[in-house]
Amino acid sequence: MTIGFIAYHYPRPEHFAAFVERTRIVRDTLQGQPGCRSVDIWATLDQDAVITTGTFESQQDYQRAFGVARGLGDPVVFDDRERKPREIVTVVSQ
Repeated sequence: MTIGFIAYHYPRPEHFAAFVERTRIVRDTLQGQPGCRSVDIWATLDQDAVITTGTFESQQDYQRAFGVARGLGDPVVFDDRERKPREIVTVVSQ
């Protein structure tokens, strides 16, 4: 069973480019974790949102990888650089 995520992030316009850089740090960290199949970064054409997606071989791999990512500190912290809370959806392949 493949586990995935879709995360919607809403950076303030003046922090958009820096926020994308933050997500690249997280992506690179996740991609280096066992069981990570993919992590991608997307942006809406109007730069209203940054969407990150990823897949892992198992829920255990997913949880372990995000435990490592949480240890990154600033790149994963929600703060006033984002204009509203993130929306993160965990999905499973069928």
